[in-house]
Amino acid sequence: MEDTGENYRELQPGDRAPQFRARTRSNPAFRFDSIAGRWIVLAFPGSLAADAVRHQIDTARSATGIFDDKTASLFVVSTDPADESENRITDRIPGCRVFYDHDGRVARLYGALPKDGGGADSLRRMWFVVDPSLTLRRVVPMSEDGTCLDGVLVFLRTAPPPAHFLGFELPPPVLVLPYVFEPDFCDHLITQYKAHGGEASGFMRDEKGKTVAVLDPGFKVRRDYVISDPALISATQARILRKVVPQISRVHYFQCTRMERYIVGCYPADEGGHFRPHRDNTTIGTAHRRFAVSINLNDDFEGGEVSFPEYSQRGIKAPKGAAVIFSCSLLHAVAKVTSGTRYAFLPFLYDDAAAKLRERNAARVPNSAGYRA
Repeated sequence: MEDTGENYRELQPGDRAPQFRARTRSNPAFRFDSIAGRWIVLAFPGSLAADAVRHQIDTARSATGIFDDKTASLFVVSTDPADESENRITDRIPGCRVFYDHDGRVARLYGALPKDGGGADSLRRMWFVVDPSLTLRRVVPMSEDGTCLDGVLVFLRTAPPPAHFLGFELPPPVLVLPYVFEPDFCDHLITQYKAHGGEASGFMRDEKGKTVAVLDPGFKVRRDYVISDPALISATQARILRKVVPQISRVHYFQCTRMERYIVGCYPADEGGHFRPHRDNTTIGTAHRRFAVSINLNDDFEGGEVSFPEYSQRGIKAPKGAAVIFSCSLLHAVAKVTSGTRYAFLPFLYDDAAAKLRERNAARVPNSAGYRA
């Protein structure tokens, strides 16, 4: 990136959109990178006190045929606390949300404010168009007469649908390996789950400098059986070591030496089993994870496909015993199981360097004895 004389960050089409967390009315820490898979417009008006600025934002908000949270979403980044206190703009769900960026952190990331701070008089009002892979496609200064918005809306009206945003369906960078677990071994793991039962499984979130488990059935519904039998753990390790690790080394030139989490996950249709879009390494306690492995133990269910919204809306339903392997940094989701029950073995793989990171972070994870195991 090059700086102007005023020390603004200069973003260009083709750059990855800077990632951030910011507050909305409904979420104190909305993750921008969780909304890949649609066209996104980020508006940086600074303050909506001026009628001309507010008119542009209102015009964009009224484009309900574009901003519907399926094809596209609009996010307005407000740096003026009065926009919130005086209710100058509100969310319109679906389609439009407001980020409250009162400290200007997000505005500096995108070059709307200088890197070293600056007040309202140094703000550059801007529009950013972001594609479904979170790559910048348009950087448009916000003009006084609002004609800049016309070009943004024309671009979105003529843009390809999110599933073909490059003009074709983009395959996600994943490995799919058949017969990692043989059918009898899959059946044995399911039998173990049914014999022991599973407990509701949450997801990890950083709160006050600690990584904690959170249960939210609106975000994830899954039950997990934690394997404790050393012989069964060794049996899973042997198959991963023989059939998965060499393939990761071949394709990604990465040598996995460690394996975390020996669980059979259960997504039951009668509970609406699913997992909304997420990444597996975004907290202090999960930063060491490098590759996720998802091995279907059965295939007599409907729904439950694994998808990667940054690349495609198409879901992957691997056959029984096959593994879907992907970087933990990829956004992915599990569709709702609509019939039957999906069972899967779901470990993470990493290396010795990542193991040192995990050890350093263990003190910031409650119940770290289990975390270290």
